[in-house]
Amino acid sequence: MSKPTPDVYEQGRGMDAHNKVMREIRAEKDKTYDPHEPTRVWIDEDRTPGGVYQSLTIILNTGGCRWARAGGCTMCGYVAESVEGGSVAHEALMDQIQVCLDHEQEQIEAGEADGESGLIKIYTSGSFLDEREVGAETRQAIAETFADRERIVVESLPDFVSQEKIEDFTEQGLDTDVAIGLETATDRVRHDCVNKYFDFEDYIEASDEAEAAGAGIKAYLLMKPPFLSESEAIEDMKSSVRRCAEYAHTVSMNPTNVQRYTMVDQLYFRDGYRPPWLWSVAEVLESTADADAIVVSDPVGHGSDRGPHNCGECDDRVQKAIKDFDLRQDPSVFEEVSCECEATWEAVVEREKSFSLPLAR
Repeated sequence: MSKPTPDVYEQGRGMDAHNKVMREIRAEKDKTYDPHEPTRVWIDEDRTPGGVYQSLTIILNTGGCRWARAGGCTMCGYVAESVEGGSVAHEALMDQIQVCLDHEQEQIEAGEADGESGLIKIYTSGSFLDEREVGAETRQAIAETFADRERIVVESLPDFVSQEKIEDFTEQGLDTDVAIGLETATDRVRHDCVNKYFDFEDYIEASDEAEAAGAGIKAYLLMKPPFLSESEAIEDMKSSVRRCAEYAHTVSMNPTNVQRYTMVDQLYFRDGYRPPWLWSVAEVLESTADADAIVVSDPVGHGSDRGPHNCGECDDRVQKAIKDFDLRQDPSVFEEVSCECEATWEAVVEREKSFSLPLAR
């Protein structure tokens, strides 16, 4: 990967010390990627305000998040998977879309998918609505490609959310959601722990733009960024879910996993970071089940040392309960799982202090 260099857009944003460290870490990555192949594509199920849909999730391989090239978020390694050179041509991006459609058709023919997916979710390593990553021509062509589906989700930082861009989708008759990586409703945590430059007020303004276009908001939160104790992370998520629910119909809480070429990775290998416990995820979901929004979580890498985990014996059971809760929104599912390691988790929540080494790996 080419060495990230901030342009005028990035200068003066975020914490300069964090950005300097992050640029040095990211510069270690030298793998290249094919601009005609998506980063990932898979079929799953998701709950939405319109019900549970089979979903086709697409991660486009773009030139990467411009904030990440300035340094970026402490936990995010996705820019390391981006295409060399900072941009991808329209034709190449549409080739990636075709690869995803071919994958869906193969899954249908193999009996692994129940026809075409009603829900399309499109992500990049940065912001789909940033025209440096995905130009207007491509955005409009993608909207036309999926006009016969029922619902679409596109992800973006709040800066790039505008009524005009979103109307490319809503005017096709698609129920449209804009997913925003807010990470937390607490500005200090977002700035100092995540190294994300915008404020909660910017998220509110983006939700207003989406509403004006007839779209909804899906807020992404980050559980346990670096420098928070387990108990602080739990309380931050409980309050953040409720604040986000005032502006979003869906709140997705993502437990931090340790990605390569990130500050979290550096801390992890120095015994200065542990991903959150799955018990913590369950605690937040159970506590906020009455929030005025759909609240879900998808613990990536669950059960591994680098992902959210408990003791290793109960991880799959707790993960299954979390997935069940995502689809049914019934907190009683967590009453059906237990393990001796809950006592260790409770001790960690009670005794672990912030800005210190984790008490248990």
